[in-house]
Amino acid sequence: MSEIALTVIKVLFLALLWLFILSAVSVIRSDLFGRTVPAPDQPQARELENPPPPPRRTKRQRGEPRVLTITQGQQAGESAELAGGTVMIGRGADCPLILDDDYVSTRHARVVVNAEGVYIEDLGSTNGTYVNGQRITAPTTITLSDTVRIGKTILKLEP
Repeated sequence: MSEIALTVIKVLFLALLWLFILSAVSVIRSDLFGRTVPAPDQPQARELENPPPPPRRTKRQRGEPRVLTITQGQQAGESAELAGGTVMIGRGADCPLILDDDYVSTRHARVVVNAEGVYIEDLGSTNGTYVNGQRITAPTTITLSDTVRIGKTILKLEP
């Protein structure tokens, strides 16, 4: 084989080796830090020009849940307001309540507040979401007396 052909083969092999290394690093990085997930409700251009009027505030009943608080776990004492209607819970940066727990998925669960009450929904997490010790598989109503366990973290609604 000529010396030029051998040099070309060496360069191609080196390029292939670098592609493999870069793809392996990319997989490891996404495994460790998660992937960036675009928010499902990105504002459209028209909405930016004519923003909708702010939502009307309704009076809350006394004893109605306003905050989801971490009661046990590494981040005990942290909380998230339920005023927005929906609170995402997980390890991802797009979640209002970020849990630093190895057993929590990137987007683990969602808490939804509507006229009927407060619901929690597991978003297909690996380790599941538990309400009062029972694993949930469908949106489940929660009240002030219920405890929610996600990974090793325990959460509770507070007025």
